[in-house]
Amino acid sequence: MDGTIDFTMGLSEGIAWPWPIAVYLFFAGISGGALATAIFIRFYKKQTENTPFYKAATVISFVTIAVGMLCLVLDLTNPLFFWKILVFYNFNSVMSVGVVALTVYIPLTAVVAFLALEDEIRAIPALNVLAPLFGILKTVRKPIEVLVLILALAVCAYTGFLISALIRFPIINTSVLPALFIASGMSAGAASAKMVAVKFFKEDLHSDDMNILHGAEWPIMFAEIMFIAMIAMSLLTGNAGAQYAATAFTTGSWAAVFWIGVIGVGFAGPILLNFATPKSFSHSAKAFYASGLCAVAGMMCLRLFILYAGQNFAI
Repeated sequence: MDGTIDFTMGLSEGIAWPWPIAVYLFFAGISGGALATAIFIRFYKKQTENTPFYKAATVISFVTIAVGMLCLVLDLTNPLFFWKILVFYNFNSVMSVGVVALTVYIPLTAVVAFLALEDEIRAIPALNVLAPLFGILKTVRKPIEVLVLILALAVCAYTGFLISALIRFPIINTSVLPALFIASGMSAGAASAKMVAVKFFKEDLHSDDMNILHGAEWPIMFAEIMFIAMIAMSLLTGNAGAQYAATAFTTGSWAAVFWIGVIGVGFAGPILLNFATPKSFSHSAKAFYASGLCAVAGMMCLRLFILYAGQNFAI
């Protein structure tokens, strides 16, 4: 037994990378993007307190990566043998390198979430037994946050590297994909964390953290658009196979997912809500949540389009 694990069956049959992989790519991007954004702000502002946004981002990060890994495991031919991934490594394989990163990243997300929720945990008498851990972990908190920041970005990029190894699929097999997945992950991750921070951790809609994030979302969106344009241009100017793959943007149901879901909802939605509505509405909670949901939905549509259109328009 060589430890090789087949990812082609599980929850669905047929194409090599089915919908559970798209869901995993979505949740991994949310996880890495939310945590990376929160730690960037924490370091930039030299924060020492656990802000509402930081709390929300750590919780979102742990929950989404846990759900994403569940999808990944369930898509295995033999889910009960998932432990082999943690035992058999091949460092010439992108998947094995990613597994190593995730093996470290997942427990660290639990640690940073634990530290971020210190006040909430101490408020529960039954959990007071965990109180000594806070003092121990705080002594290494900064190195943990630096490491988890690197791993958060790596997890976002890894999802792009993982599927870009499929050389028969021009849309997927591009070096731009990891950068696109980092940008879209940070966009949707920050949007998710903002909504959770406001809803469950009483963050002010117009706090310093919210203002920083609001200002950063437009350059990040521009980067996403630029990376998508790079992929499209490389296909249009490529060989016959690449030009055939480019028709995915204009032909069939996946073209509708791209133009309606990615461009219409994901990009145009937040822009219109922020700049084409009365100020009284654009600064309201309704616009805030609508814009955040647009960013998250657009990112999911992007993952679905890349994965499915990429495989359907193969060479």
